[in-house]
Amino acid sequence: MDLSSINPILLLASLMVAATPILLAALGELVVERAGVLNLGVEGMMITGAICGFAIAVETGSPVLGFAGAAVGGALLSLLFAGLTQFALANQVASGLALTLFGLGLSALLGQSYVGVKPPSTAKLDIPLLGDIPVLGPILFGHDWMVYFGIALTFAVWALLKYTRAGLILRAVGENHDAAHALGYKVVRVRIVAILFGGACAGLGGAYISLIRVPQWTEGMTAGAGWIALALVVFASWKAGRVLLGAYLFGGVTVLQLNLQAAGVDIPVEYLSMSPYLITILVLVILSADRSRAPGSLGRIFHASS
Repeated sequence: MDLSSINPILLLASLMVAATPILLAALGELVVERAGVLNLGVEGMMITGAICGFAIAVETGSPVLGFAGAAVGGALLSLLFAGLTQFALANQVASGLALTLFGLGLSALLGQSYVGVKPPSTAKLDIPLLGDIPVLGPILFGHDWMVYFGIALTFAVWALLKYTRAGLILRAVGENHDAAHALGYKVVRVRIVAILFGGACAGLGGAYISLIRVPQWTEGMTAGAGWIALALVVFASWKAGRVLLGAYLFGGVTVLQLNLQAAGVDIPVEYLSMSPYLITILVLVILSADRSRAPGSLGRIFHASS
């Protein structure tokens, strides 16, 4: 066992990379659930975004176009969920699970010719002066632009929900869709926009895994990240700040357990592998002790005639 091989600066820098895909997907799902819709298809949208982003980046040579394609791919898949739940009035839980299975199968089919292919690299942002600060520079200012996009998106979602009229309408629809409809708000339209946003964010999270964190295509490579994103939203009490905290906590423990495995710590690898899930859930359960409740209309079917 050689713990001296663990570099704390590199460890802290790596946790931001490990947290980003889960953060992006969880923020999208947060907006969807605040609109009163429960979409369990996050995993399917993430893996679809992963292959769409990977394929487009490889074919065009542009990671930026790859991420744009991933967002479109995730949004298009979420549109299927929107059609089922908002127009056909299908059960949201069953539709979400079906979306995940469909996304996993579709991505496996689309990705057959991309196994073993190396995608174009995404350049890291070179921030003058800030990147040269001892300790803090390598930790905070030496990442790719998607890491900072995830942080900026967290504050944007928080501000949208708390201070804007659009956020107020979204929350009203999520709390009581009948009352919102009676006030003249377009409940179905609001929910479709939220679902598309959630799909785009999940697609971006998936593409981050295939283009940056693990720059290759492997079938099923999201490995349950979508389910972790779903859990984060619930345990974070539907608050953007806590989603950020939970994602970074999960990313940190994930990177730490990988480093401990490499250092040869005398702990069964199965225990180390489950530690990120257990610790993240434990901390978020403690934080959610304020008993913040779910949006009142979450998971309920809206009948326009009601």
